[in-house]
Amino acid sequence: MRNITVSVPEEVYRQAKVKAAKQGRSVSALVAEFLSALSDAGDRFENLLSQQKQVVAEIGSFRAGDRLDRDQLHDRAIR
Repeated sequence: MRNITVSVPEEVYRQAKVKAAKQGRSVSALVAEFLSALSDAGDRFENLLSQQKQVVAEIGSFRAGDRLDRDQLHDRAIR
């Protein structure tokens, strides 16, 4: 585990300390959780972007005339 030094305004530190105390945790644990969530969010975004690119690549061609009519649409939704 790595140690980091972060400077924050006094009021931010005070609020973080109060929140941590209410949760029975340390400010360090709150910061570690926040940084971990940032990393996870970035990974999730990259995974979703990759899935989107794959789906778009598999679509092939699209024409407006390929639309389903109302009956076909509802029949397809039931299956």
